[in-house]
Amino acid sequence: MSCFFDFEAEFTASLRCIPMIVRYKLDLCGVKLKLIHWHQLSHEQRQWLVSTPCDRPAEKEHYREQLREWVTQSHGAPPNDLEVPDTFVWQVTSEIPDTVQQQLTTVSHHTLTAEKWAALTDLQRFALVKLSQPGHENRNFWPALQEFGLA
Repeated sequence: MSCFFDFEAEFTASLRCIPMIVRYKLDLCGVKLKLIHWHQLSHEQRQWLVSTPCDRPAEKEHYREQLREWVTQSHGAPPNDLEVPDTFVWQVTSEIPDTVQQQLTTVSHHTLTAEKWAALTDLQRFALVKLSQPGHENRNFWPALQEFGLA
């Protein structure tokens, strides 16, 4: 099983963009990684960020500290911190976030039921939330819906 989504296929081989799996882990461990930071990391470091677990508290701390060290070495300063809430909006399986509902209305006539939302993985829900953010290009929202069997 790949850790990448099909809608990311155009850049996953080269890792030129930050894939959803890494963005997910960044949110979990509270690091704001800019694309310029990502580009300064080696391909091996990027692959480490893709494949290293970041679920348990000790894993999150290790991931965070390793990333901060690499960015500090290459950029001269550590990346900014992100607030880590007790519960992320994508972790709430009983309620579809407004941004997802609004983007769904914008791109299609499909509806998303609470049952379908709850049946998605955390990473799939995370991706839909990220792809529906205001100011985001949102071009992968529809392909993500299709990939997740929602369209």
